Amino acid sequence: MNRTVATDRVTTAREPGAPQADAPGSRATPPPSGRPEPRTPRTPSARLGAWAELLRLPALFTVPGDALAGAAAAGARPGPRTLLAIGSSLCLYEAGMALNDWADRAEDAAERPHRPLPSGRIRPAAALTAAGVLTGAGLALAAGAGRPALAVAAPLAATVWAYDLALKRTPAGPAAMAAARGLDLLLGAAATGGGTRAALPSAALLGSHTLAVTAVSRRETTGGSVLAPLAALATTGALTGLVARRRTRLPAGRRAAAAPGLSGSTPAPAVTDALAAALGAAYAATAARPYFHAALNPSPPLTQRAVGGGIRATIPLQAALAARSGASATSLLVVALAPAGRRFAKRSAMRKVSIT
Repeated sequence: MNRTVATDRVTTAREPGAPQADAPGSRATPPPSGRPEPRTPRTPSARLGAWAELLRLPALFTVPGDALAGAAAAGARPGPRTLLAIGSSLCLYEAGMALNDWADRAEDAAERPHRPLPSGRIRPAAALTAAGVLTGAGLALAAGAGRPALAVAAPLAATVWAYDLALKRTPAGPAAMAAARGLDLLLGAAATGGGTRAALPSAALLGSHTLAVTAVSRRETTGGSVLAPLAALATTGALTGLVARRRTRLPAGRRAAAAPGLSGSTPAPAVTDALAAALGAAYAATAARPYFHAALNPSPPLTQRAVGGGIRATIPLQAALAARSGASATSLLVVALAPAGRRFAKRSAMRKVSIT
């Protein structure tokens, strides 16, 4: 996933891990091909830091909003099953992160040798094992939320593995990432409300954003792509307009039976309309500027910033989708994840995390 996922995956440039100092009296030997010499972390804090870098922990704050927006789209209040869906999403997201680096270990050895696997701080077998364990945990949590949730989590897990192992470098790669993020939103809807039909429009909007970010991320190490940032900029503008539009709501008990526009339907309150518009503007402000800069100058640093901006914009988009569904309290809860994620990234010295 990713999902985006983020997707979302989950921000901007990579930050090399600091090499350990040589032992006193030892002579430094330059590694072959200019690559850093593999080192195994010797302290528990160093090992934890390596795993935090592998799993891209700051990006986790973009994940709970998927299930919360899904619950809002289903017209249900978040509850214990929503928490199980969030736990499942987090596990599957982290499985995708570990599997991503395991699948890319040869490429990373040449292009990103500071990452945990090529630098030797984490063994490839350990990363692959973690991906398998996290996938199993994610499916188990989804099963605890009910059969509808498991019915969504299973194809989500399959999409995550297919993306990392086979689809990432194919034309289907961005679409697979978008599908994973959309399925993650549907997981929240299935776990909370028991169905996914009402959440399909929100899943499509979130998936479109993830598709745009992933398309930009494919050139984040080489740059040179003007079309992808321009397409992402256009997508951002279209999504901003769509999330600000009023979504017809149905009274409790008639949401599954009535269609929008029929008698008995009620529009979302004005306060949620205003909140959705404000959050849509925040989404556009977060994503549009770095996309525009990358379109003007598609260098690797600016392309990486564009990817980072797209990932950070996931949270206000999730919040806007929740507000669009009439769940103002849920949308504010999602918004609170953004500053929490920034504080965590600063404290853990992981302000730079990549989507790929």
